[in-house]
Amino acid sequence: MATPARIEIDLRSCTEVYSSPVGDPDRTPRHTISEVAAASGLTAHTLRWYERIGLLDPVDRAVGGQRRYCDADLHRLAFLGRLRLTGMSVADMLKYVDMARQGERTYEGRRLLLEAQREEVRQRIADLQATLTVLDYKIDLYAGKVAASAPAHRQYNREEEVQSA
Repeated sequence: MATPARIEIDLRSCTEVYSSPVGDPDRTPRHTISEVAAASGLTAHTLRWYERIGLLDPVDRAVGGQRRYCDADLHRLAFLGRLRLTGMSVADMLKYVDMARQGERTYEGRRLLLEAQREEVRQRIADLQATLTVLDYKIDLYAGKVAASAPAHRQYNREEEVQSA
């Protein structure tokens, strides 16, 4: 009787999958909640909350009842983390996830939601650039690179900020 050939699968670690969520994710439930928490920077409490409110699909359980996350869960968590970095609200993330569950027919709605968020990010970047200009001016002023009475070449027009600080 022939023995079955052993199949070698090169599974990536939890941290590798979360850090680089590319390709078709393995759907084998194998990552513990503590591994996912360490890889994502989220607490176990937050991971359970994400599942409870529907940001994550129900997570598989091991025989003893412990949660086991698959690579697809990590892909979703990585994307949700990016959305949080943009300042997207949990309500809008839930809206996005709900549309994603509905499949291709919601591509347009998802695109519009992401485009609106992109515009907010661009505005925040512009605000941060303006703030950086103010900080650079102040740093140069305090370093003696700019005379206090010299007209400042800057991209903002808030003379009261300069005088009050």
